[in-house]
Amino acid sequence: MKIYKITIPILTFFIVLFSGCDAEDKTHVIRLGHGLDTSHSVHKAMVFMSERLEEKSGGKMTIQIYPNQQLGSERECVELLQIGSLGMTKVSAATMENFAEEFKVLNLPYLFRNSEHRFTVLEGEIGQNLLESSKNKNLVGLTFYDSGTRNFYADKPINSPSDLNGLKLRVMPSQTAINTVKNLGGSPTPIAWGELYTALQQGIVDGAENNLPSYYLNNHFEVCSYYTMDEHTAVPDELLISSIIWGKLTVQQQKWLKEAAEESSVYQKKLWQQSEQEALDGMKKAGVTIIHPDKEEFREKVQPMYKEFSQDPKMAKIIEEIQAVE
Repeated sequence: MKIYKITIPILTFFIVLFSGCDAEDKTHVIRLGHGLDTSHSVHKAMVFMSERLEEKSGGKMTIQIYPNQQLGSERECVELLQIGSLGMTKVSAATMENFAEEFKVLNLPYLFRNSEHRFTVLEGEIGQNLLESSKNKNLVGLTFYDSGTRNFYADKPINSPSDLNGLKLRVMPSQTAINTVKNLGGSPTPIAWGELYTALQQGIVDGAENNLPSYYLNNHFEVCSYYTMDEHTAVPDELLISSIIWGKLTVQQQKWLKEAAEESSVYQKKLWQQSEQEALDGMKKAGVTIIHPDKEEFREKVQPMYKEFSQDPKMAKIIEEIQAVE
């Protein structure tokens, strides 16, 4: 039986590999994994963030980005952050509610009056409190990315909530998202994003709900030619860093990274607006029927969710604070 000795160089290699941040070298390299395509506005914003971080740090800090689920699914990446095996990731607020209950509020339908109200909330004190709410789970939020509004689409017109009755609709792995579809009359069906096109094609689900770019760029219009702009939710993405990795950075390094992240959020917002317009133009060319329903009918159907949330003092307080923002 052979006994293998673990040499110092080998040990050092594994420490660096699983730390997500090269602590021995003067240049700190943070690994960032996410599940989006490289054409997505959030990925482009992350590249911008890495460039700005290198500039601010004089080349002493950089971010290595691994897109397309190279390092795992969204939830898997978050779990890797918790143990410090990965430095950073992007996560939807819908998935995040499984790690910090405060995020349930952001998944409530018709929470924001409009996009201006949403940005004011997320970029202000309430948003900062939400970013810090997962610290006890080894997760530190750095900024939010715009993910637009989510809308229903299917192979039949959806003009009102009654048209959702009996429809099997794909939803994210979020209890709040599931309850939203239930209250509107549909049958929520959690399915992995990468499996959705085939599920729609084979009739496993009748439709889904997502933002304009996701619907268009993933060619879902080929199997669901009706897109209803009901704008039931506006679920943002969050940029996370492992608190284990964050704690290894100096105060100055944390400042550089936080500034670069916030600048990338501003940059991504502009890219998102462009991608939404490109999606709309492409949908029209593809012959998609875009429906603008009476959103008040949808809003009324989900009011029981607010009554349920009001029974939890913490949730009620956050909702009240958000609604009070001018």
